[in-house]
Amino acid sequence: MRAQFVLSEIGVGLRRNLTMTIAVVVSVALSLALAGASLLVRDQVNSMKGYWYDKVEVSIYFCTKADQKASPQCASGAATDQQIKDVKTQLDSMTQLVQSSTFESSQDAFKRWKDTNPDNPLIQAVGPEAMPQSWRVKLNDPTRYDVIQSAFAGKAGVKSVEDQRKILENLFGLLNGLQTAAFVIMVLMLFVALLLIVNTVRVSAFSRRRETGIMRLVGASNFYVQMPFIAEAAFAALLGAVLASGLLLAGHYFVQNFLAQRVQFIQFIGLSSVLQVIPLLVVIGMAMAGIAAFFTLRKYLKV
Repeated sequence: MRAQFVLSEIGVGLRRNLTMTIAVVVSVALSLALAGASLLVRDQVNSMKGYWYDKVEVSIYFCTKADQKASPQCASGAATDQQIKDVKTQLDSMTQLVQSSTFESSQDAFKRWKDTNPDNPLIQAVGPEAMPQSWRVKLNDPTRYDVIQSAFAGKAGVKSVEDQRKILENLFGLLNGLQTAAFVIMVLMLFVALLLIVNTVRVSAFSRRRETGIMRLVGASNFYVQMPFIAEAAFAALLGAVLASGLLLAGHYFVQNFLAQRVQFIQFIGLSSVLQVIPLLVVIGMAMAGIAAFFTLRKYLKV
């Protein structure tokens, strides 16, 4: 098949159905942009988990005098030096789980609290004795927090065992929710794009029924008759994929040049992640359009 003929037929089809072609391009672009955004959000969540989980600590808080009446597990009063040492000894024996452990005194905890809450009016009302002593434990595998919890919760002198991972899980839950929402909208948009592609191919085939009739009379093969329509749909999808890629690159520019400067505690994924997604979007868009056009033509273009 001559390339010149195929290109001329694509041009004819696009001109005759310009409005519907634009609708196909826009719908494909939006659906593929959402697909790419969903994949990038997944990569961002995985990147953040790897970055933040590596910094997560488990805190083993000890009883203070003030906890004697407020907390049942501290009924015997403030933790003794021996009880604190016993916890350290047990932590040192858990070499396969515990990476390191750092002791934080009441004075250190109070200073850290003042540094992070400089405008809190309670600073003048409380002193270091109100802050519990603790062991800040870093784990080799942060997901095995439950082992530390079961080993030290209820131990003599221990008030509570807290895992910083719970704070992060709320954030990751929100990001996973956004990813799911983007995926659902993407599926709906892809379905709309498929309907538009099918309808566009049907209209294009009907408007060129005279040309295809002549081609059948002179013995043209199925492939020769159908190829211009399939190429037309694939070309419209390609334009949509290019537009979707532009939207993703624009989104990356916004994140790196505006959002990253204002939200510095998050390590955003780089341009390489976006560039890895773009070829996949092009393949998905063109394959979806080509397959939809092929099966539509089998039904509505009898050759």
